[in-house]
Amino acid sequence: MDYTLIRSPRKTLAIYIRPGGLVEVRAPMRCAVREIDRFLASKEKWIIEKQALVLARAEPQEDPALEAQCRRLAKEVLPGKVAHYAALMGVQPARIKITGAKTRWGSCSAKGNLNFSWRVMLADDDAIDYVVVHELAHLMEMNHSPRFWAIVAQYYPDYQSACIKLRVLQSRD
Repeated sequence: MDYTLIRSPRKTLAIYIRPGGLVEVRAPMRCAVREIDRFLASKEKWIIEKQALVLARAEPQEDPALEAQCRRLAKEVLPGKVAHYAALMGVQPARIKITGAKTRWGSCSAKGNLNFSWRVMLADDDAIDYVVVHELAHLMEMNHSPRFWAIVAQYYPDYQSACIKLRVLQSRD
């Protein structure tokens, strides 16, 4: 098996699957190559599975019909959710936009514009509510400081379980 070896003052062996499915091994300075090879052989199934995941993510598998349906649904659902939570929180966004962002569920600009990826509509309703509260909280605190998280918790106390649901959904993509 081909791999890139990086030696460092660490105590354990570690395997990383890099973009393109390349295998990177990090090893202690004095670890024997035969020990590294044995370790790789014992982890071969895991390596193959992770390479497949990395390569599958690299290939865009967009579904135009799904995107259109989610965008339509987002335009119907998100303004109402934003209005509901904005009233509770005493804030008002300047604008709401549906985007094609792949790595963020939502964002908030310094001008008060809220952006939501159409992909958020693939999440559970409570996770969508969390994303809305998260972005609205940025209108009050434009960072992820403890004050920001206190605001989120005040208006969406179960935000941590929603975060987990979003991470699980994102890991399936």
